[in-house]
Amino acid sequence: MNIKKDSIDELNVIVTIKIEKPDYEERVDNILKDYRKKARFDGFRPGKVPQGLVNKMYRKPVLAEEINKILSESLSKYLVDEKLNILGEPLPNADKPVNIDWDHDSEFEFAFDIGLAPDMDISVSEKDKLPYYTIRIEEDERLKQIDRVRSRFGTYVDATEITGNDMLKADMVETDKKGNPVENGIHVEDVTISLEFVKDEKIKKKFKGCKPGDQLIIEVKKAFENETDLAALLKIEKARLADIHPDFQVTLKTVSRFEKAEVNQDLFDKVYGKDNVKSEEEFKTKVEEELKSAFGRNSDYKFRLDAREYYLEKFKKDLPGEFLKRWLMHTNEGKVTQEQIDKDFDHFKTDLKWQLIKGKVTRDNDLKISEEELLTHAKEAIRQQFIQYYGIGEVPGDMLEKYAQESLKREEERNRYVESLNENKVYEFIQKTVKLDTKEITLEKFNKLFEK
Repeated sequence: MNIKKDSIDELNVIVTIKIEKPDYEERVDNILKDYRKKARFDGFRPGKVPQGLVNKMYRKPVLAEEINKILSESLSKYLVDEKLNILGEPLPNADKPVNIDWDHDSEFEFAFDIGLAPDMDISVSEKDKLPYYTIRIEEDERLKQIDRVRSRFGTYVDATEITGNDMLKADMVETDKKGNPVENGIHVEDVTISLEFVKDEKIKKKFKGCKPGDQLIIEVKKAFENETDLAALLKIEKARLADIHPDFQVTLKTVSRFEKAEVNQDLFDKVYGKDNVKSEEEFKTKVEEELKSAFGRNSDYKFRLDAREYYLEKFKKDLPGEFLKRWLMHTNEGKVTQEQIDKDFDHFKTDLKWQLIKGKVTRDNDLKISEEELLTHAKEAIRQQFIQYYGIGEVPGDMLEKYAQESLKREEERNRYVESLNENKVYEFIQKTVKLDTKEITLEKFNKLFEK
């Protein structure tokens, strides 16, 4: 076997592999001999089929399969042995199409285009200086957080009349211009109306001061501009909305008003568990701790954005652009167009550069992931999913353990956890290594940093 590498430039090489008869002959012959032992042909006893007949039937597909195996094995070994830091995957050379005559050829030559990652002199050290923004907790933010907690545990209470964006229970009847019910018209009972979603101010004013038992006529299409919501309210197909009368009589049955929870022991117990907080002062302390934690996560997030941008600015080397575009087209064949690849290519290059930077930081500083760390990371990710999708904050430990273990057995999910944990480790290493230019600012100014 003969393998050679031709450098086109710093980032592009062609690897040519020439497979000769000694490389494959014994493998192919052994497989065909094994076929002969098992082959069944009319007129021949098992194991007595002439080898020539077996070769005639099976040699070409066996040869093709073995050549492909040898090619894949040889190319993979060569890339490892030569320590080539490749991007994407090798692609068949566009200028050297493979034309094989399986009946007569005894030597086979294949050429591959390979894109290489550039050498990087990027490193993380205490010489690097990055901003780290901490958010000052001010009184208005404390009050807003308390208000959010009160809202989260608030409830609807019965009211005697409508004063604002109340919640109503009502019957609705389709009427003609004179206010009479339309024969065979729409009549729905016990519908729920939130005045918060009535956008027409004139209609909203008509409700003000009304009490249970009162009736009023409204134009439903003005009151509820969203057709999907209106169709759901009237319990009809959206297509029927074009034919309904504009006016509906609304008969109020109940009025409910949302009231925030009172700041008392009952609220403390609901939020933090029975008797874990016993005074308003302790409650305010807890609220401040939660704000510090939330603001800390925001500060870390901004630091990550700044760190990524900082090291990407240091990445001055280019990438093998034309090769990568070909590779993207090849791996997404039928799913994307060349126009789409060209449009998104700068974004793709930026992400790929960051991947290369992370890889170098990981290797240079021996950042490893243990199974215990991976399991803990998976459990925390699953716990966050319970909070986000189901509103469940307290998930039993054994349940989290079970879900995490099952998730890590699935290769795709495991790789995703490894990738995200590795990214966390890279950012944590950067944060503890570089010099932090810490700046305390207000939440308002912090939010404006994202407007740039």
